Amino acid sequence: MPVYIQILLFVVGFVLFVFLALYLGGLGIRRLCFKIIAEMEESRAFSEARSVPMQEDRQNFFRVGTKNMRPRALNVLISEGIVIKATNSRYYLDKEKVAALKNMRKKQ
Repeated sequence: MPVYIQILLFVVGFVLFVFLALYLGGLGIRRLCFKIIAEMEESRAFSEARSVPMQEDRQNFFRVGTKNMRPRALNVLISEGIVIKATNSRYYLDKEKVAALKNMRKKQ
């Protein structure tokens, strides 16, 4: 097999590997987002008075692995406006946005 075909196959394989890794990481974050929403719904955290405490960032800086994606998923929910930050690392859900999210999932 010529060298240029081997290089081309290597580049294509590398691009597919990176795409697959990013896609699977995104699916993990998505699953975790729905899990956080379900936990907050279970505790009925729909107002600032009923807000719940959550881990906002990593507890140990030197654990740099991918095991703890919960803070990243929480940041995604905050940036989308589904979760609202109250005081002292306490969070609650925006009821209308959660209902819109559920309606969108039912249509799919």
